[in-house]
Amino acid sequence: MATLARLQARSTFVAHQYYYRNSVVDVFRKKEYDAAVKIQSWFRGCQVRAYIRYLHRIATVIQKWWRGYSGREEYRLLVKFASCAMKMNFYNAMAVRIQRRWRGYRIRKYCFNYFYLKEYLRAVSETNDAIREALEEFAEMKEREEKKADLEREEKERDYQARKMHYLLSTKQIPGIYNSPFRKDPDPWELRLQKAKPLTSQRSKVKDKHWVSPNSWLECTSARSFPRSEVLPPIDRKQCQGPFRDITEVLEQRYKPLEPTLRVAEPINELNVAREEFRRQEWMRNVNDNMFLPFSTYHKNKKYTPLMHSSSKYGPNSYGSRHFRDENSKKWICDKDFQTVLPSFDLFSKYGKLYSKAGQII
Repeated sequence: MATLARLQARSTFVAHQYYYRNSVVDVFRKKEYDAAVKIQSWFRGCQVRAYIRYLHRIATVIQKWWRGYSGREEYRLLVKFASCAMKMNFYNAMAVRIQRRWRGYRIRKYCFNYFYLKEYLRAVSETNDAIREALEEFAEMKEREEKKADLEREEKERDYQARKMHYLLSTKQIPGIYNSPFRKDPDPWELRLQKAKPLTSQRSKVKDKHWVSPNSWLECTSARSFPRSEVLPPIDRKQCQGPFRDITEVLEQRYKPLEPTLRVAEPINELNVAREEFRRQEWMRNVNDNMFLPFSTYHKNKKYTPLMHSSSKYGPNSYGSRHFRDENSKKWICDKDFQTVLPSFDLFSKYGKLYSKAGQII
C-alpha cells in the first residue's frame, strides 16, 4: 500500500516528465529530418550535375562529328561546282573556237567572195540599166499621152466655147467680131464658129408636175418649191441667138435653198445636248457599271464579270498576270525549251557529244 501511495504521489511528476521528454524528442526529430533532407538534396544535386556534365560531353562529341561531316560535304559540293564551272568554261572556250573557225570559213567562202560579188554587181548593174531604160520609155509614153490628152481637152474646150459663142458668127448683112472688114484674112475663130453647131439648152426632166415633197418645200431646196403655173408646151420656132442663160440655171439661182446663220442653225441648248451625248458615250463604253462595295457582302453572291482586256472569246490573255514576255515557238532554234544547269555527269556527257559533233562538222 505504501508503494501504491508513493506511485500515486509521483504520478503527476511522471506525467510532466513524459510530456516534456516527448516534446524534446519532437524537436530533435525535426532537426534530424531537416539534416537528412539537406544531405539528400546535396547528394542528388551532385548526382544530377555530374549527369548533365556527362550529357554535355556527349553532345559536344556528337556536334563535333556532325560539323566535321557537314563541312566536308559542303567542301565536296564547292569543289564539285568549281570543277563543273571550270569544265563549262573550257567547253565554252572550245565552242567559241569552233564557231570562230566555221564563221571565218563561211564568210570567206560565201559572203566575201570577190569573184562572186563582182559577177553579182555586174548582173545588178545590167538589170538596173534595163529597168532604167524601160522606165524612161514608160515616162516618155506617159508624157506623150498626157500631152495628147491636154490637146484633146483644149480642143474640146475650144469647140465648147465655139458652140457657146455661135451667136457671134458673121451673117451676110452684119460681119461678126472675128471677121473684121479691115483684116485681109478672117480670124481662125471665125472658121471654128462656122464649123461648130449652136449650143442648145436641155430642159430638165420633171418626174411629177403636181407633187413637191414637204421637206423640199420647207427647206427651199427644190426649184419648184414655190407654186407656179404648169409648164407650157414648147413653141415650134428657132431659138433666139444671143447670150441667153439656161432656164434651169436661172431657176436654181432664183430659188436658192435657205442658208441659216450659225446662231439659227444650232439649238440654244447645244451645251446640254453635248453633255448628254458625252454621258451616253461613257455609259456605252463602260464594261461594268456596278457600284464598288469593298466593305460589304452585297456583291459576294453576284457572278464575276471579267474585264475586256483580260478575257476574250478566244481565251484569257495571261500577259501581266502569268508572264511578261511573249513566247513565239516559231522563232525557236530547237524544239526543246531552255533547261537549267544539269548535274556534272549529265553536263559532261552532253557537252562531250556536242564537242564530238562539232569536230565532225569541221
